[in-house]
Amino acid sequence: MKENEEYKQTEENENKQTNMKNNKIDRPGRQFYIPSQIVDEFGEKGRDHLAKPFRAQFLLALTAGSFMTFGAIFSILLASGVETKGIYHLLSGLGFAAGYAMVFISGSVLFTEINVLLPSYLFNKAGLMKANIYKFWASSYVGNILGAFMVGVLIQLSGSLPGTFYNELSMFLDHKMKFLDYGVKGWFEILVSGILANWLIGMAAFLTTAARDITGKFLGTMLPVILFVAGNFQHSAANMGYFSMGYLASDKYTWYEYIFFNLLPASIGNLIGGGILVSLLFSYAYKEDIQTSLGKGSKK
Repeated sequence: MKENEEYKQTEENENKQTNMKNNKIDRPGRQFYIPSQIVDEFGEKGRDHLAKPFRAQFLLALTAGSFMTFGAIFSILLASGVETKGIYHLLSGLGFAAGYAMVFISGSVLFTEINVLLPSYLFNKAGLMKANIYKFWASSYVGNILGAFMVGVLIQLSGSLPGTFYNELSMFLDHKMKFLDYGVKGWFEILVSGILANWLIGMAAFLTTAARDITGKFLGTMLPVILFVAGNFQHSAANMGYFSMGYLASDKYTWYEYIFFNLLPASIGNLIGGGILVSLLFSYAYKEDIQTSLGKGSKK
């Protein structure tokens, strides 16, 4: 009897030790952020951008615009001479994804990304100085254009690109500017296309923010970018890259045609696509789950 009791006691002690060991086992952490954490991070990034001095904001906008022209150049070079449409679109998108990856990972200020980050901040914060926000939004747009044009000038001065590149560039521009033939209807179509474009770029920012390692960030950037390039959706920041090269290389389209008949309606659409279909939608859907220092009122 005594032996049985000792045996049971020994078995209980062993079970306790096993349970303690199991509790101490290191389990791998989740390799991505959940949606509410992503929206929270958007707000944090928006606040951080606003908190920077103006010179930093503008310089980061210049670099983002520069990366857009590099992305435009790479997209043309990769797809040059490819006849199969699917592969052509894939390579064009991969080329442009390089520009976006540099923007997202460097923390540069891209107008179309700001359309996602700032609204995510505004939806969770009251009493902001509107003048500062509008100034930042405007400076990011102007900085992106100047940065894109600056790289276009340097590329032209370098004489690095072959004549076949400019033939391909002309095809890209015709594809982007085809809406000119449709008048008011074409202007409206660009606006709607801009909504779709920044919906996708907003999701690129969403997936990139979700990833917790550099490989995941690259993949998260690539997929939506390839889709918007293949669909010829009008993304103002991307078009700045193409147009800066096109304006310097050819007189087929004037600067006001690029701005008023493409960039303007595309930018309006980009504001709607990023601000409403990404920021507002997810902020509202996950508002009870968001744990953030940005919010107003008490949290449960």
